[in-house]
Amino acid sequence: MAVIPWIALIIPAALAGISLTLPKASVVRHTPLIAAAALLGCGLLLVVRQPDGLTAAGGLLRIDALTAYLLLTVGAVAVVATGGATTTSANGRFSALMCLFLASMTLAVLADNLGVLWVAIEATTITTAFLVAHGGGRHGLEAAWKYVVLGSVGVAIAFLGIVLVFAATGEDPTLSWAALTTRAHLTDSARIGLALAVLGLATKAGLAPMHSWLPDAHSQAPAQVSGLMSGVLLSVAFVGILRLKTISDHALGVPLMRTMLSVVGLLSLAVAAALVLTQRNYKRLLAYSSIEHMGILAIGAAIGGPLATGAVLLHILGHGLAKAGLFVVAGRTLSATGTHAIADVHGLLVRRPSLGRPWLLGITALLGFPPFGLILTEIAIFVAGYQRGFTVVTSLALLLLLIVFAGLSRHVLAMTLTRPGTPEDEMGVDPASGGQRLVVLGAFIAVAMLPLLAWPLSSAVQAAVAALGGMP
Repeated sequence: MAVIPWIALIIPAALAGISLTLPKASVVRHTPLIAAAALLGCGLLLVVRQPDGLTAAGGLLRIDALTAYLLLTVGAVAVVATGGATTTSANGRFSALMCLFLASMTLAVLADNLGVLWVAIEATTITTAFLVAHGGGRHGLEAAWKYVVLGSVGVAIAFLGIVLVFAATGEDPTLSWAALTTRAHLTDSARIGLALAVLGLATKAGLAPMHSWLPDAHSQAPAQVSGLMSGVLLSVAFVGILRLKTISDHALGVPLMRTMLSVVGLLSLAVAAALVLTQRNYKRLLAYSSIEHMGILAIGAAIGGPLATGAVLLHILGHGLAKAGLFVVAGRTLSATGTHAIADVHGLLVRRPSLGRPWLLGITALLGFPPFGLILTEIAIFVAGYQRGFTVVTSLALLLLLIVFAGLSRHVLAMTLTRPGTPEDEMGVDPASGGQRLVVLGAFIAVAMLPLLAWPLSSAVQAAVAALGGMP
């Protein structure tokens, strides 16, 4: 089992090297998918074996139940994003950056050290900045620069917080997750340090008010990049926040992180609710939906307890699969229509059923309609909120979710239904192959089966909750 972290890191890195060395080889366009499949295989193996407390690289890397579950999530979402996208590129640099992006997220998942986590998160910023600008054009370059500036500010704030946490460990300094969660006491600088570290990671997680880079980056990036950023990069950064919350709750008490996460969670839902209603770009619409779902995760983490925390982890998997599939469909829609504008896309169910059906199916999953599993994870979070006395926060969150629901539904109906008197032959062809359509359909089926998957995953999720200290 100790060799699996190295496999998960080396394979994407090696494939990045191959992509740069053989930039014109036909295999180059498939290296990101091969790397994603390797991560999925490693994650499945770890979830089945459920190793606990294995370390590597002198304790810098660690495998526990949470690591195994997250590696499975990263691999599954990456397979959907890379296997379902039609905007594949034979460009060796693009494939290499995609593989390095996957390797960086894997390192962040495996890190048992705050310093290593910081390096991994910074590496994701570097790789994705070039990927966001890959499409070219003024808007893509502008989005990439905005992402670099704001992402770097967030990472710098996190670095300052990590330094303060290290100073707060006293005579036996450490940045190890495992060691810090056993510390019964930290000096006063730890409170400021942990708060700054969470604030910095919240920037990468797309939580308001540090979210402003997200809509531009996600709307301009290629479909598979947007799917990975929304589906797993945000969640990887958020799980870093969960790890910090475990340290803070143990050493400083529950109120600090509970208050912070409640505030940013409600603020994220409020931002999403306000901007979804007036959105004109369907890729930006998906980006604001990501902010909404990160707000749900933040509120679930603030509520804490086994029920809410388990629902948060399942929600990460379901949201990642649904959002990766939807960004892939959005990329196909852009290829067929040549426009990002919601107002210029209509009648998809009639004019291009191969686009309209998965688009409607994915949005239905994202909105939490039965039988899709996101409705169960959201219900579990809100039930836990009322059970644990979060009446005001939970009620406000539900109200904001209703506004988001109304906004998304309005836009989706406008895109999928035919307007009277409009021509039916203006739209281009759907560029997806049969295999790419099956990948996206499989992702949505997996989200629908999430309640059934919760049973075989129950032991893994429970163990992951325990790895977080039960999230009091």
